Amino acid sequence: MDQQVLPSYQSYKDTDLPWLERIPSHWELVRKKYIFKERVQKGFPEEPLLAATQSQGVVRKTDYEARTVEASKDFHLLKLVKEGDFVISLRSFEGGIEYAYHQGIISPAYTVLIPRNRAEASYHKHLLKSQSFIQGLRLFVTGIREGQNIDYTKLSRAELPCPPADECGRIANFLDQKTAEIDEAIANKQRLIVLLKEQKAILINQAVTKGLNPDAPMRDSGVAWIGDVPSHWDIKRLRVIGFTQNGISAGAEFFGSGFPFVSYGDVYNHRELPRQVNGLAKSSTHDRIQYSVERGDVFFTRTSETVEEIGFSSTCMETIENATFAGFLIRFRPEKDHLLPEWSKYYFAAQIHRNYFVGEMNLVIRASLGQSLLKGLPVLIPPKEEQVKIFRHLEKVSNDFERSIFLQQQQIEKLNEFKSILISNVVTGKIKL
Repeated sequence: MDQQVLPSYQSYKDTDLPWLERIPSHWELVRKKYIFKERVQKGFPEEPLLAATQSQGVVRKTDYEARTVEASKDFHLLKLVKEGDFVISLRSFEGGIEYAYHQGIISPAYTVLIPRNRAEASYHKHLLKSQSFIQGLRLFVTGIREGQNIDYTKLSRAELPCPPADECGRIANFLDQKTAEIDEAIANKQRLIVLLKEQKAILINQAVTKGLNPDAPMRDSGVAWIGDVPSHWDIKRLRVIGFTQNGISAGAEFFGSGFPFVSYGDVYNHRELPRQVNGLAKSSTHDRIQYSVERGDVFFTRTSETVEEIGFSSTCMETIENATFAGFLIRFRPEKDHLLPEWSKYYFAAQIHRNYFVGEMNLVIRASLGQSLLKGLPVLIPPKEEQVKIFRHLEKVSNDFERSIFLQQQQIEKLNEFKSILISNVVTGKIKL
């Protein structure tokens, strides 16, 4: 939709609101306390637990979150929320005021607001999430924690634009329809991104287990989840082609200054280790020898709250001088005559290995990848010239997929921006319906 073709109102009047210069002449400005009243009623244990999210409004908590709250048994503190209420955290208001789509109970950290006129609430559902209004919320910040706390007394005296009731309905219906269309377009692009990532993973798995020649003779690898592999490739357990080492575990005072330090995030977020890392550690000469970071090293995420974050790998393509690495990581250093770093980058990052780790993992309090499990990983070893050829192929394939994914992400950003502008322009009267 091109919002420029939509007409504006015939006449406007100025306001004294810093976040809203003018409104249509027939609209009113009404203090918030006459539009909403605070709900102070406590909730009951049999009510579902709710969460306020910036993307979905007030919705039911996940089973995991609900169990966490249930275990605390602080139901006497939780507040009742009814469908159609509004909820705001006075300490975290970046997303505006959330509309409740369910009845239930919510944390006492939230202020629950009851609309006095349910018909007009359909309009306020959009107004209170608009960027114009969110900017206005910052005018009510108070206290030492600048930018964090809202003075509710001041907020209750704030004025809000109020169109006539029938116009509130037209605005709400229009925005409900248009935002649903935009959200569906965004969802389609998000699904496409998931599909692109899946296709990329399949192609990488195929290349690092079957090679690039579809006519190459094959043989059984002896590993069920790998299947047949080219007959001329070697297969060795990781333990016989290199060495593993856990990283440094130290107190907080060890970090923040000193020499380069490879963090969990450097490995989790990158299949190729960044040439320059942001972390610093007060490592000794002995540390920098024992926990060094050299070209060809492969780092694996070793421990996490969830098994899904275990076994991500990142390959060092260029030695980082004087660097050490985190205790939440395992370093695998292959013997030089087996694996090229280029091969390691894609082989160890292939999804089939992640599936292997997840399938073999025992989750107690924290998921943990032990060296014994890692050392048992089967490693396929093509001839070096073939390792290079597959690497070059996968670099091109990966770059093509990443460009496609980036294009979809850009389009999602533009759709979100258009949606935000459209809502703000409609709820503030810049566009006439």
